[in-house]
Amino acid sequence: MRLRCRWWGVSTGTGHRYFGLLLLRRHPSAVIQIGQNAVFRSSPSSNTIGLNRRCFLSADGGAELIIGDDCGFSATVISAGYSIRIGDRVMCGANVTITDSDRHPLAAAARHAGQPGVSAAVIIEDDVWLGMNVLVLKGVTIGKGAVVAANSVVSQNIPSYSLAAGVPARALPGTEVTP
Repeated sequence: MRLRCRWWGVSTGTGHRYFGLLLLRRHPSAVIQIGQNAVFRSSPSSNTIGLNRRCFLSADGGAELIIGDDCGFSATVISAGYSIRIGDRVMCGANVTITDSDRHPLAAAARHAGQPGVSAAVIIEDDVWLGMNVLVLKGVTIGKGAVVAANSVVSQNIPSYSLAAGVPARALPGTEVTP
């Protein structure tokens, strides 16, 4: 995998562990940077909760995908059209998807004309845990130490040290995650 990362022009720290094949796609003008000690679980036997795909990192032209140190990913898809920044010690449960772009415009005429969708930066701060099947959409910040419950859709900011759940995900009143 280290050779594959080098081939795709992905900047990596040391100490990574790969369980199965990590899929990569990087436009020549994009940046993908992975910190130290990342763990990528793509093999179905590497996670007992049930993985339905491989880990896949992609960055379109001019985009940046920056991953901090000591992060863990299980069948996680991260697709940067503009900017995705993930802090240190972030855990992504099985089958999480993170994207900063709609990929296609809402208006049918714009789609037919081949225009791109709207993109907006995603920031996931340190010590965040995204539960199984979480979907993180464009333009959100998930604050430090937040926990997002399984099957939630994050379409708005989540405060630090909160427990968030739902579609759309919202911080649950009266809950606070201890630092």
